[in-house]
Amino acid sequence: MIDPTLLAKLVCPATRTPLRWDAARGELISDAAGLAFPVREGVPILLLREARPLND
Repeated sequence: MIDPTLLAKLVCPATRTPLRWDAARGELISDAAGLAFPVREGVPILLLREARPLND
């Protein structure tokens, strides 16, 4: 779970657009970039090399 206050401040590192939380997969989604960023132990990992394409 991501704190809603934190989620409101997070942006995609590639596009600088807001992220949305996908609770089912435990990821932060950038619809603009087509990327999913992992969250490990409650910490968002907003590194492009750690992101996966949404079409996976």
